[in-house]
Amino acid sequence: MNLLGNIIWLIFGGFLTFVQYMVSGFLLCLTIIGIPFGFQCFKIGFFALLPFGRHVREVPGQTGCLSTIFNIIWIFIGGIWIALTHLVFGLLLTITIIGIPWGRQHFKLMSLSFTPFGKEIY
Repeated sequence: MNLLGNIIWLIFGGFLTFVQYMVSGFLLCLTIIGIPFGFQCFKIGFFALLPFGRHVREVPGQTGCLSTIFNIIWIFIGGIWIALTHLVFGLLLTITIIGIPWGRQHFKLMSLSFTPFGKEIY
């Protein structure tokens, strides 16, 4: 079921989302200050490529003041808009019964894209 969900996800926008996150990550990595944020874009992009069967969780013990500061900067620079975009798409997809699995994937992406520092994908 995860394979079928990922294939349909890729066809209907998942690959485009992956490319957008990769381009953003490369642009952020052009500056020294943007490198940590670029790596988070890569993390979100690879998660957005094949989200079915994967989950996001908090990393126990590794979150500290630096990841909190980076999350606050991330939210103000653009994380809020990325998370709101995934929220809107998730709500639109969950209107129909057949779109609920894809809406759930957008909700997972929303939680990761709002505060990506201190989280891992498994």
